Amino acid sequence: MNFTERFNEAIKLSDKTQVQIAKETQISKQCISDYKSGKSFPSLETLFLLCRCLDVSADYLLGLTDEY
Repeated sequence: MNFTERFNEAIKLSDKTQVQIAKETQISKQCISDYKSGKSFPSLETLFLLCRCLDVSADYLLGLTDEY
Protein backbone atom coordinates (compact mmCIF):
# COMPACT_ATOMS: atom_id res chain seq x y z
CA MET A 1 0.00 0.00 0.00
CA ASN A 2 1.14 3.52 -0.71
CA PHE A 3 0.71 6.73 1.33
CA THR A 4 -2.62 7.62 -0.27
CA GLU A 5 -4.15 4.23 0.48
CA ARG A 6 -2.84 4.19 4.04
CA PHE A 7 -3.97 7.78 4.66
CA ASN A 8 -7.49 6.95 3.46
CA GLU A 9 -7.55 3.85 5.64
CA ALA A 10 -6.40 5.85 8.68
CA ILE A 11 -9.18 8.38 8.10
CA LYS A 12 -11.79 5.64 7.79
CA LEU A 13 -10.59 3.94 11.00
CA SER A 14 -10.55 7.25 12.88
CA ASP A 15 -14.24 7.95 12.15
CA LYS A 16 -13.30 11.59 11.56
CA THR A 17 -14.49 13.67 8.64
CA GLN A 18 -12.21 15.73 6.43
CA VAL A 19 -13.72 18.83 8.05
CA GLN A 20 -12.85 17.56 11.54
CA ILE A 21 -9.31 16.72 10.48
CA ALA A 22 -8.89 20.11 8.84
CA LYS A 23 -10.08 21.91 11.99
CA GLU A 24 -7.94 19.84 14.36
CA THR A 25 -4.78 20.20 12.31
CA GLN A 26 -5.44 23.66 10.83
CA ILE A 27 -4.80 22.18 7.39
CA SER A 28 -7.18 23.27 4.64
CA LYS A 29 -9.92 20.90 3.51
CA GLN A 30 -8.48 21.16 0.01
CA CYS A 31 -5.07 19.92 1.19
CA ILE A 32 -6.71 16.99 3.00
CA SER A 33 -8.61 16.20 -0.20
CA ASP A 34 -5.39 16.40 -2.24
CA TYR A 35 -3.65 13.98 0.15
CA LYS A 36 -6.64 11.60 -0.05
CA SER A 37 -6.56 11.61 -3.85
CA GLY A 38 -2.77 11.44 -4.16
CA LYS A 39 -2.52 14.83 -5.89
CA SER A 40 -0.02 15.99 -3.29
CA PHE A 41 1.81 14.76 -0.22
CA PRO A 42 2.29 16.43 3.17
CA SER A 43 5.47 18.07 4.38
CA LEU A 44 7.14 16.53 7.43
CA GLU A 45 5.53 19.12 9.69
CA THR A 46 2.09 18.42 8.24
CA LEU A 47 2.65 14.66 8.41
CA PHE A 48 3.35 15.04 12.13
CA LEU A 49 0.05 16.91 12.62
CA LEU A 50 -1.89 14.31 10.65
CA CYS A 51 -0.34 11.44 12.61
CA ARG A 52 -1.29 13.05 15.92
CA CYS A 53 -4.82 13.76 14.74
CA LEU A 54 -5.39 10.27 13.33
CA ASP A 55 -3.44 8.48 16.08
CA VAL A 56 -1.27 6.64 13.59
CA SER A 57 2.51 6.40 13.15
CA ALA A 58 4.34 8.18 10.37
CA ASP A 59 6.14 4.92 9.63
CA TYR A 60 2.79 3.29 8.90
CA LEU A 61 1.58 6.10 6.62
CA LEU A 62 4.91 6.11 4.79
CA GLY A 63 4.85 2.33 4.30
CA LEU A 64 7.88 1.63 6.46
CA THR A 65 5.92 -0.70 8.74
CA ASP A 66 2.60 -2.45 8.71
CA GLU A 67 2.02 -1.65 12.39
CA TYR A 68 -0.74 0.90 12.67
